[in-house]
Amino acid sequence: MITSFAIPTFPEATGSFPMVTDATSKQLFTGLVLTKNMEFVDDLLTFEELGSYLKSQGCHVANLSSLEFSVKNGIGGCLRSILRQFLMITLDAADVSILATWYREQGSCNNPVVIIIEDLERCCGSVLSDFIIMLSEWVLKIPVVLIMGIATTLDAPKSILQSNALHHLCPCKFILGTPLERMDAIVEAVLVKQCSGFGISHKVAVFMRNYFVSQDGTITSFIRALKIACAQHFFVEPLSFMIWFLLGDDNLMLQGEKYGLSPEMMLKHALSLPSCQSIGSDKIAKQHGETIVNGLAELKKLQCQWSIVILCLYEAGKCDKVTLLDLFCEALDPDSFKSRAPDNGGGLENDSGGSRDCYKHQQYHTTRNSGFICQAVQKLRDLPAVQICKLLKGWEKYTVNVPQIHEKVKKLLSEVKSEDGKGSGQDLSTISKRHASRKHLKIEDSKAVNEKAAKLLESMVRNYMQPLECAAFHEIVCFKNVNALQTALIGDPRRRIQVDLLEVQNIIQCSCCSSSSNALLPSMHDSSILYTLAQEHGDLINLHDWYQSFKSVALRLSNKGKRGPNYSPSPKKRKATTKPAKPSEASIQARFCRAVTELQITGLLRMPSKRRPDYVQRVAFGL
Repeated sequence: MITSFAIPTFPEATGSFPMVTDATSKQLFTGLVLTKNMEFVDDLLTFEELGSYLKSQGCHVANLSSLEFSVKNGIGGCLRSILRQFLMITLDAADVSILATWYREQGSCNNPVVIIIEDLERCCGSVLSDFIIMLSEWVLKIPVVLIMGIATTLDAPKSILQSNALHHLCPCKFILGTPLERMDAIVEAVLVKQCSGFGISHKVAVFMRNYFVSQDGTITSFIRALKIACAQHFFVEPLSFMIWFLLGDDNLMLQGEKYGLSPEMMLKHALSLPSCQSIGSDKIAKQHGETIVNGLAELKKLQCQWSIVILCLYEAGKCDKVTLLDLFCEALDPDSFKSRAPDNGGGLENDSGGSRDCYKHQQYHTTRNSGFICQAVQKLRDLPAVQICKLLKGWEKYTVNVPQIHEKVKKLLSEVKSEDGKGSGQDLSTISKRHASRKHLKIEDSKAVNEKAAKLLESMVRNYMQPLECAAFHEIVCFKNVNALQTALIGDPRRRIQVDLLEVQNIIQCSCCSSSSNALLPSMHDSSILYTLAQEHGDLINLHDWYQSFKSVALRLSNKGKRGPNYSPSPKKRKATTKPAKPSEASIQARFCRAVTELQITGLLRMPSKRRPDYVQRVAFGL
């Protein structure tokens, strides 16, 4: 639309003055992106990824922060930043005609210049207004599209920009989801629908949810935790490559040989997993490699059924603001599954006869706790008929791959549609005569349908929502080491320093240290020697005793050679060897002082006080 007003020639486009046109051709097409107070880290990444995508589509993109729209920098600071991003050079004199010349020299004028302003509210209103007016005058020579992030409300530009600048904007609003909505989309795509086959345990899911909440709902922190968990799982678990089988690659043994595992090694490791200890040795001998294939096929089936039930619960819980992340964490709990698992192994068909008492007992287990699953089921009983019909249509779409559930959903949906048909087909005279009785019957029918839908959902939860940790071979695809993930994300630097100082032999792995296990040697680092000796003391360490212990270790090597020159045991070959030089008292004291200072800097010691100048105090205890 910008180029439809006028296409300037090259001399006109590279001139030093804007083109004189009517007011309609000075409109700046502007995208107002409402971020809804998104976390600052996610905000930056959102606009960074948007800029990368627009660049891949051929647009010329420049990102400007609110710091560049300050009174100190003025419009010149904004122009210098744009020219620096496009021309890759820094110019002292910022002139918009330079940008127009550069744009025409690019050849193709079909792609616009996109300027992304990340946070509108933090910009200086007068500077931003002047910047918009300047761009509107040059819009025919430089087709510009503005994208501005707004954290509060869409009325923010009216309170920040001047009225003459607002007249030049042709806005279009784009509303991003809240952090919880975006989180639910990530959980559904990555963890619930099993797009990669990778899964996490209940404890890891709860930790990641708490980590997400403690980081003020930062999506970046959750994705970072998920990436670390995935990397650690593939690094530690030898059979993690079998996830390819869950994604449709049937050539499992060939994949194992590719990663250096023979079929015998794969079978031995798979059957040594804790979840497979219940398989008998006779069964193992008969099935060989088929045990793994059948186990993974069953695991894939259970994952598919579990995902379907979670999505059905989420559709019901949306009406009561139940998040998918909370449902996901609760559905992964193996203890909750064991409490609601059917004792007689019955499926959905066992709804009558002798199983009625057992069903009541199981229903009690399903709904006795005030969890998110119970909340979703209870909300289902209170929904109006219109929402029930919409909900069942969603269930019908999710349960296509599970015929047992799909048939019952279709049957219930047909009952809802038939009730609606009866209500709409009534004669007007009949309606006027039987209004009260008909209204009562309609409420009763609606409650009956709601109760059937709730019971169907309870039976789906009871019979098909088996967590990943309750299935055989789940260790192949499920990451469970929450301590390793917590250490990688949060860290414990003081504990790490203590471990490194006490286990220096395992880190350096030199020849002199490897042969003497945990014995102190003078070749070790002084800080490591001192901290190991400090373990023999309590809260307070006497400096004199500590120094004497350190001195004895430092002199240990020289004491071995105090007999003088050593000679070869052979009488024919007498070759003198030089004795190592004995360190002086001053050098030992200097080494001691430096090591104590290093321990103080790392936060493991507190230096002597005026009250007790001959003692230092330990700060960190225990590993």
